[in-house]
Amino acid sequence: MIVFAGIVPCSPLLLPSVNPERVGLLEKTRNAMRELSEELFAAHPDTIVLFCEHTQSPADAFAMNVADPYTASLAAFGDLGYTQTYHPDFMLADKAQRDLRGGGVPITMITEDALPFGATVPLEFLREHLPSARIVPIAPCGLSAKEHFDFGAALNNTLVESPKRIAIIAAGDCSHTRSTEAPDGLHAEGKQSDDLLETLIAQKNTAGLLQFDATLLHEGKDGAYRQIVMLFGALDGSPVEARILSHEAPLGIGQIVAELILR
Repeated sequence: MIVFAGIVPCSPLLLPSVNPERVGLLEKTRNAMRELSEELFAAHPDTIVLFCEHTQSPADAFAMNVADPYTASLAAFGDLGYTQTYHPDFMLADKAQRDLRGGGVPITMITEDALPFGATVPLEFLREHLPSARIVPIAPCGLSAKEHFDFGAALNNTLVESPKRIAIIAAGDCSHTRSTEAPDGLHAEGKQSDDLLETLIAQKNTAGLLQFDATLLHEGKDGAYRQIVMLFGALDGSPVEARILSHEAPLGIGQIVAELILR
């Protein structure tokens, strides 16, 4: 059964060990992540299904990563001492991939023991009170928004029927063009894209998400939209209340933290 759902950013800049001089500028997001972590703990999940980008992601199929253990590192961002290990939920992953394949959903299995930062950073915030929770990372792909929604909806059948308590997290940074110091420079479309995305999440507007202006996403260099659409698909048919905990971009990268409260 699904007991929790949320949306989180994944920038390593949120971590003091990576960004010691300016991490204080992101305190609103960090506080929101801590609050979300507390709500996640209260839901007592056995497994966290994490929609996040992988380094191995085929264009025409969703990628489910199963490795034991997964190793999380921040060495690429200058923190040479950081390491964490996580373990997969083999049974849930196997059941999900069989159900998805049986329904004709394009899914591939990969073994990537080194977790990407798109999983490492969110888990650093979320794992504090859940040391024994298993994870199932699943990556988006190059298919259409509707196919991402349909993937989530197909996965919903497996998750709802599972006797385990399952949390679903969509992880990704939004636009990367919110200021001149942003990775891709300043583009007006970045803020427009992020503001519209926040509005649609708050309204639980699935139709609006599926009709999102592709130009805004492209020019804003968005990195969260596909994962959020997957999450909306996975919650399709479930009564939810959306709560935006924070939305800011002090370093030029849009970051939204939200909880989709199951009713």
